[in-house]
Amino acid sequence: MIINADDFGLTAGVNRGIVEGHQHGVVRSSTLMATGLEFDEAVRLANAVPGLSVGCHVVLVDGSPVLSVDKVLSLLDHKVDDGKCFRATWSGLVGAVVRGKLAAEEIEAEATAQIRKLQAAGIAVSHVDTHKHVHIFPQVLRPLLSAAKACGVPAIRNPFGPVRLGQLARWPGLWQRWIGAGTLNALASGFCQTVKSAGLLAPDGTLGVVATGAWDERSFTWMVEHVPDGTWELVCHPGYVDAQLQKLRTRLRESRAEELRLLTAPATAELLAQNQVELISYRDLQ
Repeated sequence: MIINADDFGLTAGVNRGIVEGHQHGVVRSSTLMATGLEFDEAVRLANAVPGLSVGCHVVLVDGSPVLSVDKVLSLLDHKVDDGKCFRATWSGLVGAVVRGKLAAEEIEAEATAQIRKLQAAGIAVSHVDTHKHVHIFPQVLRPLLSAAKACGVPAIRNPFGPVRLGQLARWPGLWQRWIGAGTLNALASGFCQTVKSAGLLAPDGTLGVVATGAWDERSFTWMVEHVPDGTWELVCHPGYVDAQLQKLRTRLRESRAEELRLLTAPATAELLAQNQVELISYRDLQ
């Protein structure tokens, strides 16, 4: 299992939580946001903990571009913020995908710029994923793979995972997300073929996407006890709630502290060992 902490660089509290999750817990990998509020601090921290495998958390929604706006016009929301920001929501980007409004060359250029920003800061980028898993769609995946290859990045997150009735029993309030994940799994086969054809590596899939923001000890234990055979990524979002996070448009606040508590609890390492789960990082996937 690769336990990967998303949103490195988002805020100082998130940065501190991710590093603690690595130093005192089971976090082995993280993905860093090139346009995060605390990007510079995250780079310094990453260099101070060389055991943490760091990838690029490519942002194409709910954020701002690295490139100038004239180079990514199809990716921007021209109705708000003077057209200088990406679409604010996942559903907004999906609408653009369905209507064929996204320019592949702009996605590739922006993803390349974000990866290169990390590399220029001294980060050996081990893998890529996307904010809100938007590379689940082929229209985003293909240019993202091209960017990763051009930058020498060897691996990418496989955002698809098993959707089981046991999940719905433990998180009944997440039934809409459960149904959505099951529906999107129709794209999984094509995803794997596209990644393989591009020559990149990926785990067998991702766990924890449906449960994002709803972790507790009982549900986390269930996830670990039901890890399928193979190599799987567990997506997590540890962190501390600080003033920066309070100002952001996100539903993940107090849940970050709960995830950090579980990821650093001594019982968690024991639980993984009892279920014969071996922890690796994205570097080991290579």
